[in-house]
Amino acid sequence: MISKKVILLLSGGFDSGLAGYLLQKVGYEIIPLHLSNVDFAGEESIEKSIELSKKFGWDKFYVIDIADALQSFVDNCKHSYYFVLMKRFMLQIAGEIVKIEDAEYIGTGESLGQVSSQTLANISVIEQAASFRVLKPLITFDKDKIVSMTRVIETFDISSGPEICDLLGPKHPIINATLEYVLNEEMKIQELNIISNSLENLRIIDLTK
Repeated sequence: MISKKVILLLSGGFDSGLAGYLLQKVGYEIIPLHLSNVDFAGEESIEKSIELSKKFGWDKFYVIDIADALQSFVDNCKHSYYFVLMKRFMLQIAGEIVKIEDAEYIGTGESLGQVSSQTLANISVIEQAASFRVLKPLITFDKDKIVSMTRVIETFDISSGPEICDLLGPKHPIINATLEYVLNEEMKIQELNIISNSLENLRIIDLTK
């Protein structure tokens, strides 16, 4: 029997919370994964993600601090590729949690063209880092529709606040990445073992207590 379990990349913002809600509504079991950057962003995004998870009745919450991995992209790779490298890394980390949970899918709140990493070219390159199918229920939604829907499902107030995922990002990110170039950039940090090192920071929080 195919699992209906989804590891949801949950940022605490409007998009990913709504994505989880929509996936749950059609029968998927959601296990949220929050990738934090406490050094630069503090604990607020963790708190928002936990509050969203409790609202939707999700029992288990994974959180991993990836500050060191993100800094390694800045220090070693071409800065314009930061967001593409970051998103590929996030899918790879999520894939490790898929294995732990014996899940089948990764869920994201991506919508086409909303930010630089969500051009068709970049989405294609990013998704090739995933070992499992990526579900994107918001892919055709625009921001106005997403925000409007969060008001309906009453997550707007939880998710409101500045988006801080781009603190280390470039002013002029690449919008037409190629897989060959991205793989060359990733070779620069291969010996840093950023996935295994990040997994050492893994925490699992029981939300039923």
